[in-house]
Amino acid sequence: MSVQTKTPNTRSADAGWEPDAATSSDGTQFISFTIGDESYGVDIMAVREIKVWSEITRLPEQPDFVRGVLNLRGAIVPIVDLRCRFGQGLTEATALHVVIIVQIEGQLVGLLADRVSDIVTVDPAKIKPVPKIGQNGKSAFLSGIVSIESELIALIDLSRLLTVPETPMQLAS
Repeated sequence: MSVQTKTPNTRSADAGWEPDAATSSDGTQFISFTIGDESYGVDIMAVREIKVWSEITRLPEQPDFVRGVLNLRGAIVPIVDLRCRFGQGLTEATALHVVIIVQIEGQLVGLLADRVSDIVTVDPAKIKPVPKIGQNGKSAFLSGIVSIESELIALIDLSRLLTVPETPMQLAS
């Protein structure tokens, strides 16, 4: 697994910071990351690798949120720009951005994010449902919301990330 220069911290929804915590048998762990000022999380069991941004090969006739592909030790991995997928415009990727390589239904996919924040341990009972008010756009990709200390983390449903149709805002871009 590629490692960033800084190891993510481990936090718990119940106990605050736990820098030396081992995998908890009574909680689910997520990798948390940011896109702009917003925090998101994906199940740690789906994460295969975290890489710094590098140039990719663009492919024709792809949705805007598919930035292209990269060759990861012989595997061709599509890169999804989460900011664009959530209808917030294209990410101007720099060397400071990261690509979180996840496995979605047997396929490796790279998620372009601003930075990785932490590893968080969550009691499944603490995960709240996504409010149904105006549920469209990026909320269609979310499986729940969890509060960690004073921060809300939106949990991404990876299986829906590639299957939910594009929003009108994405189609217009």
